Amino acid sequence: MLSAGGMFAAYQAGAWKALASRLRADIVVGASAGAINAWVIAAGVSPDELISLWLDPTCRSLVAYRPFQPPWRGIVDCRPIDAFLRELCERYRPRIEIGIVATQIPRLRMRLFQNDEIDWRSMAASAAIPFVFRPVRIGGKLYADGGLLEALPIWAAARMGATRIVAINVLAYPPSRLAGWAVRAFRALAPRPPASPSGLQLSVIQPGGPLGRMRDALFWRRDAVERWILLGERQAAQHFYLSPRDGGVYASPPNDGIQ
Repeated sequence: MLSAGGMFAAYQAGAWKALASRLRADIVVGASAGAINAWVIAAGVSPDELISLWLDPTCRSLVAYRPFQPPWRGIVDCRPIDAFLRELCERYRPRIEIGIVATQIPRLRMRLFQNDEIDWRSMAASAAIPFVFRPVRIGGKLYADGGLLEALPIWAAARMGATRIVAINVLAYPPSRLAGWAVRAFRALAPRPPASPSGLQLSVIQPGGPLGRMRDALFWRRDAVERWILLGERQAAQHFYLSPRDGGVYASPPNDGIQ
């Protein structure tokens, strides 16, 4: 389960490098930028190739201001990110089950897209931060960012049948007070998100504090991306260990300092 987080989701690529040799995923679920990582991971791509996507300097051109537009259409030119997602969906095809989450607007209801329902449009919808990117119309309905109401929608993984979930949450701490207030406002207006069933085995890997400011989440900088990748790899490796007895993966003891 991969959370929303914009550029902070590079942390997930580093964490996956540490986890890929320790566990086998049957289902991958993502929201917003986490949906992009989920698509690549579900395709069986090596962790190093996923990391190389995050380190590619062309990421710098994915977000460019488009002034003088109505605020509901977003302040960013979506053509570069749309082209990137089209190419990503053509290059990689999932080999295991995958789900991505988006938010229907204006009703503020969360929607889970699964497997063959997913294409570049649903991925663009999942990453469409309101007032930054334009919403995406799918099947006559408008959708926006999948992490808008819940950065880590565990319910979606449970709905797909997951019983043991490893979650990587890069938005446990909002990048700014304004972002935190905006999210709380949307959540106050929205219906309650779907409940997760009891009995789930859940382990959450997350940084111990904010990874950066709001601007850092929107605009690519190689030094920041490299730092988040290394941090994710280190913390995920510390969070799990291999049992010498049977090769199983177990969460580290709760007093190890890793959240």
